Amino acid sequence: MLVLSRQRDESIMIGHDIEITIIDIRGDKVRIGVNAPKTVSVHRKEVYEAIERENAAARAANLSTQLTPGSATPQISPGASASVPSVVPPPTSNP
Repeated sequence: MLVLSRQRDESIMIGHDIEITIIDIRGDKVRIGVNAPKTVSVHRKEVYEAIERENAAARAANLSTQLTPGSATPQISPGASASVPSVVPPPTSNP
């Protein structure tokens, strides 16, 4: 882990497009600002971990509803419809 010291209004750059700025220091709390592209998700660690737990639970629930016990074949959920495209061979020409 890289450890850096910064004072209020000083920044740290991560790559070319993420800037971390120390906004305020009050006692044992430090307020930081994060300037990052919209394509980069920025969360407090506890929020990130909660999101990961929810995603894992959703994946597990999705798999359990799609797979029958002992089978790796996905099943169609009740109320869902599946359409299988028909394959028609191209016409052949008679010589």
